[in-house]
Amino acid sequence: MTEPTPLRCAVYRCARQSEMYLYLREGLKTDELPAPLLQRMGRLTHVMDLALTPERKLARAETARVLDALRGTGYYLQMPPQGHLEAHLYEGD
Repeated sequence: MTEPTPLRCAVYRCARQSEMYLYLREGLKTDELPAPLLQRMGRLTHVMDLALTPERKLARAETARVLDALRGTGYYLQMPPQGHLEAHLYEGD
């Protein structure tokens, strides 16, 4: 049986919400993402590059869900742990 081909992606930390991360399929640029999503995330900081396979374990996301999203829309937004959303009433921008 052959090993599945890894799906490469970049992981970015979102400036406007602690512990929120964006997984972006290799070859997709951030400016290709929906404008409301980009606005909500704020500045993105590159954290790491990954090669995902179904066998790879992720700390706070189900690998199968991430892979499905990357194959579909090209991105996956990892939300903070339950109860850790920060309300931004006014960002000044």
